[in-house]
Amino acid sequence: MNASNTARAYGWVARFFHWTVAALILAAIALGLYAGSLPKGGEAQLQAIFQTYSVHKTVGVTALTLAVLRILWTLTQKKPLPLHPGRRLEGFVAETVHWGLWIGMIIMPISGWLLHSAAPGGFARILWPLGQRLPMVPEDAALAERFAAFHKLGWLLLGGLILLHILGALKHVIIDRDGTLSRMAGNPERAPEPPTATSGVLPHLLAALAGIAIWAGAALTIAAAPTKDGENIPASAPQAAATSGWAVQQGTLNIEATQAGSTVSGRFDQWQAVIDYDPESQTGRVVVNVDIASLTLGAVSDTAKGPDFLNAAAHPNAVFEADILPATSAGPSHIARGRLTIAGHAVETDLPFELTVNGDEAQAKGSLQVDRRDFGIGTSYGDESTVGFGVNISFDLTAKRQ
Repeated sequence: MNASNTARAYGWVARFFHWTVAALILAAIALGLYAGSLPKGGEAQLQAIFQTYSVHKTVGVTALTLAVLRILWTLTQKKPLPLHPGRRLEGFVAETVHWGLWIGMIIMPISGWLLHSAAPGGFARILWPLGQRLPMVPEDAALAERFAAFHKLGWLLLGGLILLHILGALKHVIIDRDGTLSRMAGNPERAPEPPTATSGVLPHLLAALAGIAIWAGAALTIAAAPTKDGENIPASAPQAAATSGWAVQQGTLNIEATQAGSTVSGRFDQWQAVIDYDPESQTGRVVVNVDIASLTLGAVSDTAKGPDFLNAAAHPNAVFEADILPATSAGPSHIARGRLTIAGHAVETDLPFELTVNGDEAQAKGSLQVDRRDFGIGTSYGDESTVGFGVNISFDLTAKRQ
């Protein structure tokens, strides 16, 4: 068998790329579906999810590498002539599907890699010694959700194109019985001799544009979809703002945890703060109520809110009640000293923060480190190999005097 293509059949190099990339793409789809179906429970189950997604990503990157090499090889080769040049509509549909498959086998692994790069933390690493993240892609939970939505829709689209391709091949085998399959599988000497009729450039160009339009439509569908996240989402208005002295105008409440040795960043989108503060004495009182279900923490958001961790269903709110005091040592100007309640466990907590008051406007920023074990969180994770003990909580807000 020749390495190069002929007018009758594809050479062994094109066949190797075709069947290898096809097997890798189907394996990646199967691994992704399997990982998504795994139960999210204890440490062993979470490790199984991480490992399966790692293999899924590695298979995807391998498919991308071979797909690029396949394209480079194809550019140097002639394409076997069509067996039925007179069937123009059938030929157009077949070529459109082929273009969709060519684009999909490149864009799908890239979209997965973009998702991997944008997702905060190092969830399920690619199993290779090279870099994990693509350059110039920021770690951003909202951006990662966009890539995830496209990746999910894209696999459905690619699966549909693969199905059409298979149905077309079966038509040639069962109905036409024209030996088309032997051009890519089997003995190329048995491939039928195609007619010498030629077609213009326009049908090929239209098929290419149709293939591009299929994927562009998927991208536009995701771009037009509303997102549940946004940048710098303001805190919800305090319910007792009129009597609290100060009302939060905007702010963020962020969280950082360690998963498999990598930092995972997220935030709570819904929280309320009731603040009473006297600038002259630098003292006051604060009560913060946090909606646990509003947590976004990259790819592990649902797990973090599940029964093994924050258990949002049983404990929908976390509460911090504290006295505001001037600092007595070097560092931030103030300290909030009180009780932090998470997952039904209350712990005495000091939160140092910097406070700047300018007329009727105040800006506050601070952070603290807590140990998840103090709150009975992740008790089945006895060491830090999967989930670290320390969790950093930080806030940054602007408040206005009422």
